[in-house]
Amino acid sequence: MSAVNITPFKLRRDSFGKLIITLENGEEHVGVTPVRAFPIQAPTKGISLVRDGGKEVAWIDDLAEVPENIRQLVREEIEGREFIPEIVRIKEVSSFATPCTWFVETDRGDTQFVLKADEDIRRIGEASLLVADSHGINFLVRDMVRIDKHSRKILDRFL
Repeated sequence: MSAVNITPFKLRRDSFGKLIITLENGEEHVGVTPVRAFPIQAPTKGISLVRDGGKEVAWIDDLAEVPENIRQLVREEIEGREFIPEIVRIKEVSSFATPCTWFVETDRGDTQFVLKADEDIRRIGEASLLVADSHGINFLVRDMVRIDKHSRKILDRFL
């Protein structure tokens, strides 16, 4: 027997591209924004839909459990607002002393950035890191344990 997706609201875009939520009781809110409760550890779980002023109007426990049309709208909205490229591989660094230039492969393509200080690498949970470049852009290393051996060696030198 397959699970049935029952969502107590409907979600759509208006002609201006704003998200409109219609609740079970027929109440509508224009311009709702999806906000992740745990953007790094659990990016698809615990998503709040908030209206102006930050008041929550709906909650999504797990994005995988809502209908595809809602899932797609929420993903599009979050991706348009959040920019945290994930480092897939560290190709090389110019030096093991900071400041230095990192040459990396991300989930959005190859890039390079300047790491100003060792303190710009922050642990998030047990296996994740946030690396801030000299312009304040954060790069995510989702799992230090699962990244390739060469990248892990470089990370170990900075941690």
